[in-house]
Amino acid sequence: MQMSHHIDPNDLGPNGRAEKVSAGKLHAAQYIVAGILIVLITGLWRLQVLGADNFRALAEANRIRKVPILAPRGRLFDREGRLLVDNYPSVSCYLLREQVKDFDADLPLISQGLHIPIEQIQATLRRYQIAPKYQPIPLKQDISPDEQAFIAAHRDELPELETLDEQRRLYPRDGFAAHLIGYVGEVSEQMLDDPRYAFYSPGDVVGRSGVEQTYDSLLRGKDGSRDVIVNSHGKELGHLGQELAVPGKDLKLTIDLDLQIAAEKALDGKNGAIVAMDPHTGEILAMVSRPTYDPNQFSVRLTKNYWNEIINNPDHPLLNKSLQAQLAPGSTFKIIMSVAGLQENVAQTMHVSCNGGAEFYGHFYACDKHHGAVDINNAIPYSCDTFYYTLANRLGIDTIAKYATSVGLGQKTGIDLPDEVAGTMPSTAWKLKTQHDKWFAGETISVGIGQGAVTATPMQLARALSGIASGGVLRRPHVVFADEVPPEMQQAIQESFPGSGNATIPLTTENWELITNAMAAVTTTGTAAEAHLEGIDFAGKTGTAQVIGHDALAKTNKGHNTQPNAWFVGMAPRRNPDIVVAVLWEHGNWGNNSAKLASQIIDAYVNKQRKLDNNIRIAATPEPAKPEPAKPTTPTSESPTVPSAE
Repeated sequence: MQMSHHIDPNDLGPNGRAEKVSAGKLHAAQYIVAGILIVLITGLWRLQVLGADNFRALAEANRIRKVPILAPRGRLFDREGRLLVDNYPSVSCYLLREQVKDFDADLPLISQGLHIPIEQIQATLRRYQIAPKYQPIPLKQDISPDEQAFIAAHRDELPELETLDEQRRLYPRDGFAAHLIGYVGEVSEQMLDDPRYAFYSPGDVVGRSGVEQTYDSLLRGKDGSRDVIVNSHGKELGHLGQELAVPGKDLKLTIDLDLQIAAEKALDGKNGAIVAMDPHTGEILAMVSRPTYDPNQFSVRLTKNYWNEIINNPDHPLLNKSLQAQLAPGSTFKIIMSVAGLQENVAQTMHVSCNGGAEFYGHFYACDKHHGAVDINNAIPYSCDTFYYTLANRLGIDTIAKYATSVGLGQKTGIDLPDEVAGTMPSTAWKLKTQHDKWFAGETISVGIGQGAVTATPMQLARALSGIASGGVLRRPHVVFADEVPPEMQQAIQESFPGSGNATIPLTTENWELITNAMAAVTTTGTAAEAHLEGIDFAGKTGTAQVIGHDALAKTNKGHNTQPNAWFVGMAPRRNPDIVVAVLWEHGNWGNNSAKLASQIIDAYVNKQRKLDNNIRIAATPEPAKPEPAKPTTPTSESPTVPSAE
């Protein structure tokens, strides 16, 4: 058998013939491969070991920075959609602590370039000691173009300075509606300690008063951020991604800009407050407090000079007197006294002879005039103190307190604005609790005319009259429409601002008719006759409340601050009123003076409604039908033929 011969492929030459590869060539190839591997391994070692410091330096030089994108705050509009509060673009300077190398050395240059005292910068840094190091620190807001140029020109020397585009609050000029709108400012250290501000950080801008404070969580939106790559000098090299900011919610307020302007004008140059309210809904149509302040001063860093000017003003510009001025209501309280007297079936049969006052419990209580024979029908137009002294004595303090609290006195109204006060409605239980003493019958006499221990705010009196004017339904006042606010937040607001809420006042139709007729006489023949508006069904009640007793007044020089406060509460029209107005003119001397201010607002409201109604009627009236043009006659065989000209 023939044996097969095995041929190794390595023994084949280029011509397919079997050749034996020399050992020298094979070894040479192995050396070449080994050399290449040694070179690669050596290079890799040099990169990993010897170049590690260089790569580390590069990695540290190029970092990822999270740059905040600040959410624009929601705007505020009046009830007709007219803009009240807006935002404007602004540039601020921030300090990036992660970029700081030698801040003490940089401080003089930063101070000079940004026009900030060194002490102020150091104080800012101390405030932010508890903040995370990655959080930028605001050094200056609203920087000028020159200051922006300074930062850009010193980018290499001062990599710790960064500019950020922001939206700043722009409020109306001259403190227009300042107490209602409020202002924003940087969150304080005290606020950060409050659990309600657990999600805020130092430097955050929050609402500090008014609508801005109550609805801050809706207005502020949600900030976003973008991740950028920067080098050691803070220069952006690229960006990795971003989370867009969510703008704050715009809110429509219940106030009417035209009425607000009228109320501001009426109280210009005076101290006090005005509240205008829809008695059927509780919507606040206008709210003014004087003196006012400029909220624009608070939206940027507040200057020490302006702050000192505000807090040292004896007339308290920051006080919202609509909600916080708790003063004796004077004779406006006689409306409530009339409700109590009629509902208790006491006032109907009362007849008093007023000879300038009356004596009770060994003390003479004066009336400003000798009114003669007075009953419930003319007691309100005359504003006869003697009648109401007598009525108070017959009712007693606890009965008076029952009806006063039924219209909301002595308790907060629950309006959706911060810092409301409750006022005081005295009773036997109140005195025992607050003064650990019993109530004396003689104290009731002064309460009958809205003096003594009883105090109220303009908001409380506006709401009380709204309840009486609407036939006995007391509404919770509010400055933001309910449909603007999520239901869960509405509930939270009612819990945060407790008050008597919606309630029913004990008042019969007959008694309502008597009281409102008497109030209509006040503005025609009574104490507010000078405020009468021709052609407008306008009713109300004046009040002149002493701020100092007669005996003490006699010992003073009778300066301005001892003059009585002037009150007025009014409504229009008398039947089914659309508007209620309460006016407090501090040291206005006479209730009739405040009635004249109220008449300006009532007049503005009624005339506006008449124009609107007229426009609606015009729009609803169909245009008269236009006669159709005559159609040309079509010639027929019977029509005469017009001869042609030859």
